[in-house]
Amino acid sequence: MLMLSHFKGHAMGGFGGALKNMSIGVASGHSKAHIHGVGVPADLWTADHDSFLECTADACKGVMDYMGRRNIVYINVANRLSVDCDCSSNPEEPKMADIGIFASLDPVAVDQACVDAVYHSPDPGKSHLIERIESRNGIHTVEVANELGLGNREYEIVSLD
Repeated sequence: MLMLSHFKGHAMGGFGGALKNMSIGVASGHSKAHIHGVGVPADLWTADHDSFLECTADACKGVMDYMGRRNIVYINVANRLSVDCDCSSNPEEPKMADIGIFASLDPVAVDQACVDAVYHSPDPGKSHLIERIESRNGIHTVEVANELGLGNREYEIVSLD
């Protein structure tokens, strides 16, 4: 299975990458409500934020357990980096230049590598995306996914250019 993600900011999660797209992107409408409502669909959009991020990581575990962990390749396309999710009907224009395409068999590593690439970029527009990530504690999904054994936050970049 190929999991292709457009890495960018996200209104609730701080950023969207492989983990967000595996959980929310694969979920049915009913399951999306369970994730956003932290198990209580009636609490959609009002649940505790860190608990929502934890449910996102837990939903990733469910997808990986079902699909088989060796059967998924994760690709994050980090271009047109906007603070807004592509689910927004009126997203803010990108403030940061493209930083590349990242691929891995490890969803935690690929998301961590993208976040690190944003932080280490010389692009002054990165401040907008960093503010979104930090104001939403976006890295928490990566932390929890790591704790759940879904991958590793340590990685090695291998450039193909």
